Amino acid sequence: MDLSQKIDVPIFKIIGGCGEQLNQRVFVIGGFVRDSIMGVQSKDIDIVTEGKGILLAKRVAKATGSKEVTVYEGFGTALVKTGEYSIEFVGARKENYERHSRKPKVEDGTLEEDQLRRDFTINAMSISLNQEDWGKLYDPFGGLEDINNKIIRTPQNPHITFEDDPLRMLRAIRFASRFGFTIEADTFRAIAECKHRIKIISGERISEELNKMLMAKYPSQAFLTMFQSGLLHLIFQELAAMQGVSSHNGIAHKDNFYHTLKVLDNVAAVSDNLWLRWVALLHDIAKPLTKRFEEGVGWTFHGHEDKGGRMVPGIFNRLKLPLNEKMKYVQKLVALHQRPIALVNTEVSDSAIRRIVVEAGEDLNDLLLFCRCDITSGNQKKVIQYLANYDQLEARIRLVEERDNLRNWQPPITGEIIMQTFNLKPGVLIGQIKTAVREAILEGIIPNEYEAAFQYMKTISEQILKEK
Repeated sequence: MDLSQKIDVPIFKIIGGCGEQLNQRVFVIGGFVRDSIMGVQSKDIDIVTEGKGILLAKRVAKATGSKEVTVYEGFGTALVKTGEYSIEFVGARKENYERHSRKPKVEDGTLEEDQLRRDFTINAMSISLNQEDWGKLYDPFGGLEDINNKIIRTPQNPHITFEDDPLRMLRAIRFASRFGFTIEADTFRAIAECKHRIKIISGERISEELNKMLMAKYPSQAFLTMFQSGLLHLIFQELAAMQGVSSHNGIAHKDNFYHTLKVLDNVAAVSDNLWLRWVALLHDIAKPLTKRFEEGVGWTFHGHEDKGGRMVPGIFNRLKLPLNEKMKYVQKLVALHQRPIALVNTEVSDSAIRRIVVEAGEDLNDLLLFCRCDITSGNQKKVIQYLANYDQLEARIRLVEERDNLRNWQPPITGEIIMQTFNLKPGVLIGQIKTAVREAILEGIIPNEYEAAFQYMKTISEQILKEK
């Protein structure tokens, strides 16, 4: 198959020419080839050469005038950035893995041996950059046919592929989800049978794959496939534990795992925010731990949002996700996600609205967006009614927020003001006075203004000091 039109840009002529100067056969391989065939443009290029990859990289950098060259001597690879392209060079190789490591023993090899070591047939195709067969597709394992049939399959025995590098099990699921492909039956069976090998993979590498899965158009597909293969039970037991329905006296609750996947897809449809997608994944994570059956009431999950919020740091720590503001954002929204629902279902006071506005802060819009996505009833009339109620709630929130000047609210009375006014030293008393002023504003006892808050501070402080 001639794919010369796919590489009809100057950079490939330069790379091919440099390979000819070094008497090394050169091919573009992997994701660029796959994406080109699928009609997707890519600026990330992988080059394999039957020779020294680092030597070729340096020659190409010189030819293009690039000063951005990163050499990885230990891996025999080099990265060159030139113009809009990021190009990785490697010498053709064959690999042998030891049982308890993802790091292979590497030997020089041929193009086909290099293609054999690739993870999937769709990533093992290469296009020649050599004069004698410029643009020819080398596809020894049927990657083109697998693209046409929308199949994920390994070039060699899948058990060998996954035993050698267990991370490829997650990559198979990610690619299937990303492209809307199906994992070939033997390949899926091998994932299920090799799943325990995932324990040698670091949390960082697992979370990197999970994040990529979450950014798919329909991220639920990847998590459902992980569940079906048994991988989810090993890397994310809390999520897998949500699957299932309990019944008592003929009364059952919904399956919280499948509800979560639906919410995740709902969020993905309206937001590219990775961390809001994590909120979707974790918002009901504590339901298995808080599930109770109450006579006359049915199944309850009281406090699951608070307990779920407290579980977030531990999950992030185990998966080596960032323990920074991103984690705090997820934790906050998980803990607050029931609050707007409660406001919709009750006669809501201005005080209750002030509290959710202040507690959500700058993340209020994301919280309200998420709560809309959390509506998954199969009863369309009920969904329409819920959304109409949310419209009314949001209008009320905007009204109170603007009237009381609560956007990104900070209490007008600080600890420093209290200490200066009463000549006090830092201590518990300062916190008590601050809390009293804050509560008075949120309850609507005083307006959200400095003068009113200052006068209230003086009054309440005298009371507190007398009690002391």
